[in-house]
Amino acid sequence: MSIWKQAVDLDTLNAWSRQTLVGTLGIELTEAGEDFLRGTMPVDARTRQPFGLLHGGASVALAETLGSVAGNHCVAEGLMVVGLEINANHLRAKTDGVVTGTARPLHVGRSTQVWEIRIEDERARLVCISRITLAVVPRPAAS
Repeated sequence: MSIWKQAVDLDTLNAWSRQTLVGTLGIELTEAGEDFLRGTMPVDARTRQPFGLLHGGASVALAETLGSVAGNHCVAEGLMVVGLEINANHLRAKTDGVVTGTARPLHVGRSTQVWEIRIEDERARLVCISRITLAVVPRPAAS
C-alpha cells in the first residue's frame, strides 16, 4: 500500500529543481516506490570539500531534499512540510562517483513526520545516515 497522498512525478520535480541548490549540486530524483523516495548526487567538484572528500553539507542537502520532497507528498491538499531538525552521521569517505540516497518514513503523523535517509555508494556501502523531522503546516495562499 502506497504512502503517497499526491502523485510523485519525478520528471516534474526534477525540472522544478534545475535552478535551485538541488540542481546546482546535481541531485536527481530517480525512483519513488510504495514507501520510499530515491535520488542520486555526483561526487565531483560541486560536492567535494577542499581535501577531496564528499562534503558533509552536500550529503545533508541530499538528505533534506529527499526527506522534504517525500514528506510533502504524504500530506493532504492545502498542507506542506517544513524542516524542524536534521542530523547526519558521516560513516565512509567518498572521493568520486555517485551516491544514492533513499528516504523512508519512520513516522508520518498529522503534525510531524520523521524520515530516515540512507546514503550509499555504488557498492551499497553506507556513506551517511541522516534523520529529518518535519512539521506539517498549512500551505500559504498564493499571492
